[in-house]
Amino acid sequence: MLAYTTIGTADIEKAKAFYLAVLEDMDVSVVMDIGRLAALGTPGGGAMLAVCIPYNEEGPSPGNGNMVSIAPGSKELVDKLHAKALELGATDDGAPGDRMDGFYGAYFRDADGNKVCFCHFG
Repeated sequence: MLAYTTIGTADIEKAKAFYLAVLEDMDVSVVMDIGRLAALGTPGGGAMLAVCIPYNEEGPSPGNGNMVSIAPGSKELVDKLHAKALELGATDDGAPGDRMDGFYGAYFRDADGNKVCFCHFG
């Protein structure tokens, strides 16, 4: 059902490099790039993550309660990708762990303040 999620950035090249590096274990690449917006996806298709300079060209402003969640496929990958995001300069917003029965998650904020969760169900 989800086609894509877009998060704002002040520096499109920096955001592309960050997310490509963080998500390299998921075989993510840029599948569309129109300058102010780049969509990242996997070879199998499915939902994409887009980073963009806001359409109104004002600064990006993450909303309270807004979050992108990415399911890499295992708890081990949740841990690995969260650690990689922190190594690349993200700030921790919730260490990996069980949040409720059947849900394992780890949270970080990127350089623009966007909140992202890596999660695993089951």
